[in-house]
Amino acid sequence: MEPSAHVDTFARDHLPPQDQWPVFLLDNPDIAYPARFNCATELLDRTIEAGHGERPAIWSDVNGAPQATTYRELLALVNRSAHVLVDEMALQPGNRVLLRGPNTLQMAVAALAALKAGLVLVPTMPLLRAKELKQIIDKAQICAALCDTRLTEELERCRDPQDEYFCPDLQQIRLFHDDAPDSLETLAASKPEHFIACDTASDDVCLIAFTSGTTGLPKGCMHFHRDVLMMCDLFPRHVLKPTASDVFCGTPPLAFTFGLGGLLCFPLRVGASTVLIERLTPETLLQTVERFHATIMFTAPTFYRQMAPLIPRFDISSLKKTVSAGEALPDSTRRLWREASGIEMIDGIGGTELIHIFISAAGTETRPHAIGRAIPGYVVQAVDDAMQPVPPGTIGKLAVRGPTGCRYLADERQAKFVRDGWNLPGDSVYLDADGYVFYQARADDMIVSAGYNISGPEVESVLLQHDAVAECGVIGAPDETRGQIVKAFIVLNPGYTGDDNLVAQLQDFVKNSVAPYKYPRLIAFVDALPRTETGKLKRFALRTL
Repeated sequence: MEPSAHVDTFARDHLPPQDQWPVFLLDNPDIAYPARFNCATELLDRTIEAGHGERPAIWSDVNGAPQATTYRELLALVNRSAHVLVDEMALQPGNRVLLRGPNTLQMAVAALAALKAGLVLVPTMPLLRAKELKQIIDKAQICAALCDTRLTEELERCRDPQDEYFCPDLQQIRLFHDDAPDSLETLAASKPEHFIACDTASDDVCLIAFTSGTTGLPKGCMHFHRDVLMMCDLFPRHVLKPTASDVFCGTPPLAFTFGLGGLLCFPLRVGASTVLIERLTPETLLQTVERFHATIMFTAPTFYRQMAPLIPRFDISSLKKTVSAGEALPDSTRRLWREASGIEMIDGIGGTELIHIFISAAGTETRPHAIGRAIPGYVVQAVDDAMQPVPPGTIGKLAVRGPTGCRYLADERQAKFVRDGWNLPGDSVYLDADGYVFYQARADDMIVSAGYNISGPEVESVLLQHDAVAECGVIGAPDETRGQIVKAFIVLNPGYTGDDNLVAQLQDFVKNSVAPYKYPRLIAFVDALPRTETGKLKRFALRTL
């Protein structure tokens, strides 16, 4: 590895042993990067040098009116904010900084400033509660947080020594989207517009993106500066093919790599612009296309299905490309969207472990019922339990190799996700003779609902804290709108009645304990749960009840 620019070497020190890494395919002219660069500099400074300085970079909705921030203005905001991180916050290269906020200009500025200062960015979903934040903060030994002022309540619990979710590592929180004297924006306003980016190595960790495994314990996926550029220079270049005239929009949070790429890094890489709106419904997303003349959209299948009947109410003639990822795209949804919009969906499989989409197809390259093929730079195959390729048309476990791949933060599950140099995302698929990938199901018990990954065991652990619950099992139940919904099977303690009132109580209990999207939309009360002789819950048997 290249000598690190990190003063705080925690991230590199806690990479998995290199013999547990996947094989990285780096001999590719698309990703022939120098040994040292800072990805934020490449996305901003270099784009301005290419002549895009006066073009809009980020569009915001300010009091109902579109407002553009140009590339040159964005660079000044980022550089000034980076000074605050280094000067007032005294952060050093390699320090982990938690980022918490919705999709706004301020969130994007904070993320880019942290990257430019050589910090390790740890973005988190706005809906996470103190319990979930503590798991992340403790795992990554996070010393500082940048937080939208409207989302401080749960995070402040992590800084309260009297709270059960106190995190001793978290020493400071700096607020943004705030006009207080000590806010990020206020302090940045007096800083110089020039900032010398940290001289990071291409293989310095710059991002720890957390995802939940089937155990509910967070897994930190560690990505290098080069990985951020790779996600911009492979799927977009070969499949999406954006240009500087494109306007991106969509729903995935910047805290997800799906959103970080699709709504920030992809457009910046080519000098395009992006619309960052905090809360979008199917109706307001279509309204956003109309108002900002968006040309490229990123969202989950659920939104496409809900938007289709609303299209006649809006002028979406500017929209040219729509990307679906985050969950399986039902053929019925693809067809419904095509009939309503005239646009053929670009489907894709990605993953936090590989940072973004690695299987996809667009236009005439699409094939009925298939997701697509490995994008250039990646290779995929379906394998059996012995990691041997299975014949075309035979269902196996998806195995992937490419220039990005899984490197978990100090996690024994690295050996489960990477075998024989292959990444195993946990999907069951089959390939045809031409290499097209046909998705079948998740190979584990992760529930994917409306684009959110939800761990069944985590929901179970919350339900078991309620006095009424003796035992419970949680699975994903098929749902036409959301792909899957959370369904809980519950054995009650004596003295409780399984009625609608208790269902509502249990649902509220989960919503108040963890992120609300994880609550069980269906609850069935049963006399007993199916278990093996060793006491292990038979999840597959729950699916037959």
